[in-house]
Amino acid sequence: MITTPAAETSVSPTSTEQSEDLSTPVLRSKRSKRSVSLQKWSRIMHVYTSMVSLLIVLFFAITGVTLNHPDWTFGTKGSRVDTTGSLPDGWNADGKVDWLVVSEHLRAADNVHGAIDEFDGDPTDATITFKGPGYQADAFIAESGTYDLTVTTQGAMAVINDLHKGRHTGSSWRWLIDVSGIGLAVVALTGMFLQFFLRKRRRSAFVSAGVGLAVLGFLAYVAVQ
Repeated sequence: MITTPAAETSVSPTSTEQSEDLSTPVLRSKRSKRSVSLQKWSRIMHVYTSMVSLLIVLFFAITGVTLNHPDWTFGTKGSRVDTTGSLPDGWNADGKVDWLVVSEHLRAADNVHGAIDEFDGDPTDATITFKGPGYQADAFIAESGTYDLTVTTQGAMAVINDLHKGRHTGSSWRWLIDVSGIGLAVVALTGMFLQFFLRKRRRSAFVSAGVGLAVLGFLAYVAVQ
């Protein structure tokens, strides 16, 4: 009896294996699209945030240096002016100082500006102080209603240094400082995030960031000792 070799049987893949084989390219495609989308939006945020905050960041960068060297004046000088005057009737109504009347008179008559920093006293002896960036005005009021006013300005460099610190500035300027800080943080974070997509420079970029962080930490440690 002649026997024939058994026919080779082929096992077809199950439906589950087929779905996995088909889904793998799809998943990779979706992940690739998400990666491209993240990279695109990170680049847009990085570029436009940088352009919007460019001049503001430049201002705070330069004034950060001048703030560290308060003796640099670049030829600008401060001044001090002493004047006298008399307050209008009603400045001490009902035995109390009407600070609104006093402050508005000083602003109108002596061109005083800045925010009121402090005020104290009674109709027999009172003082009021105005302060602004690089500016201070002190009024000393006598019982008769006469006052001595001293206005001190500290020069242009002191003004921009105070602007850098947000010292004696209004709420609008403090708001600008907050927005600038947030904008700079976005620029930094999106810049670091974009490095993940640059395979050739990814390692060197993060090594450089690590070195910078180590130097910052060391200098901070030295500064507080």
